[in-house]
Amino acid sequence: MDALKIGMKETLEWEVTEKLTTTRGDYKVFSTPSMCLFAEMAAARLVTPHLKDGQGQVGLTVNIRHMAPTPIGKQVRAEVELTGIDRRKLTFRINVFDDVEQVGEVGHERFIIDVDKYTERLKKKIAG
Repeated sequence: MDALKIGMKETLEWEVTEKLTTTRGDYKVFSTPSMCLFAEMAAARLVTPHLKDGQGQVGLTVNIRHMAPTPIGKQVRAEVELTGIDRRKLTFRINVFDDVEQVGEVGHERFIIDVDKYTERLKKKIAG
């Protein structure tokens, strides 16, 4: 995690497939929940190579502005930038585009976790 620096950038591209859409009238378009997943995956992709052994990451917040529709079959591109580091909390700005225009703006926070501690907490919750 020490290698993460404010200003780092990453790009992720997806094709808008059936499972990523919702229906609006006669059209299937990229859904807002899918944009949320897309933004989280793009930010995670930026972070993952910089984690130490035993570290993982989880999402904390997502704030989406879905600005325009993208039809099924088109490509979407997330351009993510790391904009803040506060100990283990990371802040990102993600702009989402299709081949015509910007279709989304996303603010996102992620947290670096200790996987063993996380797993123990989860096991306790499962055990009840």
